[in-house]
Amino acid sequence: MGSQGPRSFNVRNIAVVGAGPCGLAAAKYLLAQNAFQKIDVFEQQSEVGGVWNYSPKPSETLHVPQVSPDCSPDPPLPFQGDEAPVFPSPMYDILHTNIPRALMQYTDLPLREDSLIFPSREDIQEYVVEYAKEIRHLIQFSTQVKDVRLRVVDGKDQWDVDTVCLLSGKMTSATYDAVVVVSGHYTAVYIPEAKGIWEFHKAHPEVINHSKQYRTPAPLTDKKVVIVGNAASGLDIAAQICPVCKKPLLLSVQSPTTQTNLEYSGAEEVPVIEEFLVAERAIRFQDGRIEKDIDAVIYATGYLFAFPFLRSLKPPLVTDGRRVHGLYKHLFHIDHPTLVFTRLPIKVVPFPLSESQAAVFSRTWANLLPLPSVEEMRNWEEGEAERRGAKFHVWPEGGDAEYINSVHDQISRSGTPGKEPPHWSPELVWQRQIYARAKLKFELDGRRARTLEELGFQYLRDREVDS
Repeated sequence: MGSQGPRSFNVRNIAVVGAGPCGLAAAKYLLAQNAFQKIDVFEQQSEVGGVWNYSPKPSETLHVPQVSPDCSPDPPLPFQGDEAPVFPSPMYDILHTNIPRALMQYTDLPLREDSLIFPSREDIQEYVVEYAKEIRHLIQFSTQVKDVRLRVVDGKDQWDVDTVCLLSGKMTSATYDAVVVVSGHYTAVYIPEAKGIWEFHKAHPEVINHSKQYRTPAPLTDKKVVIVGNAASGLDIAAQICPVCKKPLLLSVQSPTTQTNLEYSGAEEVPVIEEFLVAERAIRFQDGRIEKDIDAVIYATGYLFAFPFLRSLKPPLVTDGRRVHGLYKHLFHIDHPTLVFTRLPIKVVPFPLSESQAAVFSRTWANLLPLPSVEEMRNWEEGEAERRGAKFHVWPEGGDAEYINSVHDQISRSGTPGKEPPHWSPELVWQRQIYARAKLKFELDGRRARTLEELGFQYLRDREVDS
């Protein structure tokens, strides 16, 4: 590609890895571009939905600790030969979005207005299945991508994609001009190192788990529990198990929890875990406090980026699993921009963001939106890495609103054909600003509200107060 200016693409055949919500948006925008011959979407499950495709049984695989993204991917749950294999999702039984309905939805399909303002996981899965109807013919279900290899032929990227049909065991290989990666975000769990953790887990293999394994509070009845992490899943799980577990429920954190969230969780805050003590089945925290006879430790500490099917790409995409290297705008591979990664940004509203990203790369591959030079893209990545450090993919508050509207405005100005990306009105931007307070009120109110007004949030009134 060099640094001589915009590159011209010759993309005809495209592979999309994953038919979760963001993979479906990618397929829909690529199809609407009407510029490509073939779009194949590979999905290892038997249905669309990604993480929203709930599995009552959790994963049976756990590595303690797990600080590397290089662990083998979780195998499917045990299944009979004539069944479609099920890969456990990280979704627990009682779960609602933490994003209001109007923000959560795709541009071209409204969520049911009679659903709750923070819809249930069941409602979202039903909605995603509905959204997929017009592109189901592109999806190869129960098909797992095993390897993606790059060949450069006469200066053109060629991607050899090996897949296996999980029902028949048949291996297939095909070559594509471009690849969209929409997986790898909720595969490799992160369980940090702590003194004695490996020995503790070996001696007490049932105690330590990750939030990916959590489903319902019942197994934790009358148990002494420590939850590690105070992000959304840690607080949610704490609030669910607090009524049934032994008191106090302990919440181990790096940074303080707000008082309202702590009250919602019902937990007592404690510092980071310093050491696991095997003989006493105990934990020593950084302040010296020791708690004995621990029955359960649930790490709600998130995930590492992992792309086991892209390990042959050099230099490596991931090292410690905290970020994906070599990307422009968290999307295009700088050296090989026929490879894109959607939904890497963290602390964003995923569905509309993935639409905006799809609107960009579908037009770029159709030679309607040029990329900057390699040098400019590298400078962007280096500057971003310097600013964000270890939180490279964590967007600042309001970053998604800014990106979504800037993409819409850029595409509107360019007048390029293709599917129109989302645009957030001032009211939707306001919803994005107040959603965390509204979600907490929704939970405390018994998960019954169908509008923000029922929770005490009114757009015009709140705007006047803010101004």
